[in-house]
Order: sequence, then C-alpha cells, then structure tokens
Amino acid sequence: MESLCKLSQSWGVLFGRLCLAAVFLQSGIDKVFNIGRTAKLMAAKGMPMADLLVYPATAIVLVGGILLLIGWKARWAALALIVFMVIATFYFHDFWNVPKEQYINQFHHFIKNLGLIGALFMIMGMGSGAMSLDGGKP
Repeated sequence: MESLCKLSQSWGVLFGRLCLAAVFLQSGIDKVFNIGRTAKLMAAKGMPMADLLVYPATAIVLVGGILLLIGWKARWAALALIVFMVIATFYFHDFWNVPKEQYINQFHHFIKNLGLIGALFMIMGMGSGAMSLDGGKP
C-alpha cells in the first residue's frame, strides 16, 4: 500500500487533475459553440443579465479547465471554478424547487457538483502536484 500511495502522489494527482479538467473543458467548449442556447438556459433559470454573464461564465469554465489541465496557477483556477460552481449548482440544480419527476435527477447533479467543489478545494489546498507547470509549488 505504501508504494501505491507514493505512486499516487505524482501520477494520481496528475490523473485526478486531468479528469477534473475534462469536466470543465467539455462544459466550456459546449458553451463556446452554443453561447446563445447557454444564455437562454441561464435566463430560463432566473439568472439576471444572462446575455452578458454567459461570456464570463464561459471564460471561467474554459480557462479554469485549461489551467487545471496544465497545472499552472491551478489554485487560482480552482478558486474561480469554486465560485462558479457554487452559483451554478444553486441556480441550475435546485432540486428543492423542481417538479417531482425531476427531483432525483437534479438531486444527483447537486451532489455530483458538491464532489467537484470538494476536489477543487483539494487543489486549492494542495496545489497541482509535482507533474504540473507549477511543479508542486504553492
């Protein structure tokens, strides 16, 4: 177990960071290619100034995903993504406000997002690891 833990300190952190980045990169790319649809969805969920806020939201998700991917300024990226995720989770996965048939789906998305937020807090606390452009520096 000790050798597996040692291996995880480098390769595990890299793999975890890449998997986490993939979530945000996919979301950011989707937003770039569907900016109008994203703005309409934001407006439909009650987000104020959706036509304007869609651009910084897209930038945060895409740039944050890229920074996580390469491991450069990952702590700052994680902080920005935490703020984004908290807002998005409460606006878009408000399981307490949806019809009964949507409840379990939105509840699962809400809990999944809590896990992503937790992973982002871990990156804020521990950095991007040795196999990154930051090289494990604080």
